[in-house]
Amino acid sequence: MTSATPRIQFRQAGKTYAAHGGQPPVQALASLSLDIAPGEIVALLGPTGCGKSTALNLVAGFESPTEGTVRVDGHAVDGPGPDRAVVFQHTALFPWLSVFDNVTLGVKSRGDDPAAYAPRARHLLQRVGLDRFEKHYPYQLSGGMQQRVQIARALLSQPEILLMDEPFGALDHQTRLLMQELLLDLWAEHRPTVLFITHDIGEAIFVADRVVVMGRRPGRVKLEVHVDTPKPRTPAFLATPEFIDLQARLLQALREEVLAANSLSEHPTEPLRTE
Repeated sequence: MTSATPRIQFRQAGKTYAAHGGQPPVQALASLSLDIAPGEIVALLGPTGCGKSTALNLVAGFESPTEGTVRVDGHAVDGPGPDRAVVFQHTALFPWLSVFDNVTLGVKSRGDDPAAYAPRARHLLQRVGLDRFEKHYPYQLSGGMQQRVQIARALLSQPEILLMDEPFGALDHQTRLLMQELLLDLWAEHRPTVLFITHDIGEAIFVADRVVVMGRRPGRVKLEVHVDTPKPRTPAFLATPEFIDLQARLLQALREEVLAANSLSEHPTEPLRTE
């Protein structure tokens, strides 16, 4: 693999879900083309239902495109793999396992040597501020703490790609900002490629090197903007002219798509037909 090879590559990727329960087929993505470089953080914005999570699932290998290709390091994605880790909005922790056991479950299940992964796990728990909680259970933790467990678990396997599907969406504003700062700190240490799904424009600008606005369903790229402020960033960035200008541009692009999507829902067109 050369340095010019994108870590993640969508080429005219589309996804249509088959008819089900008497409902017509649904085309979630159409002709999505996007390259993401090694170590880059790209945030996807777009109206609800525009295919953001579908795009992430195609990279994760949870689903397959119905047209076009999705590649990782030049190879077509044909299923999940240890090079990709996923952090979901709702924490997928096992309530009967301790924090430490939740973090190490994946590497333990694949037979890794505890002598190798246990020190890394404890280091990650220290980095996310949970070193004093490794024997606690999920019900004893706040929502933000549970998300930190999930991030530590994802990074423990040392993935090249971190896929994050609205990971902080359920958190209060202050906790959310702290988690965004933590993500950038951990990125600086581990340098994974990150695909970050969010509905929050400010969050997208704060964490990403590049923000991609997707159009209404079927989703495709409408606008890309680069965030030039170096990472890691502090809350002071939120008051800078660059942040305010980017926020205005993205808000306008997103508003256009949301209004268009709402108009279509009020005046639906013919159902999608597949031959």
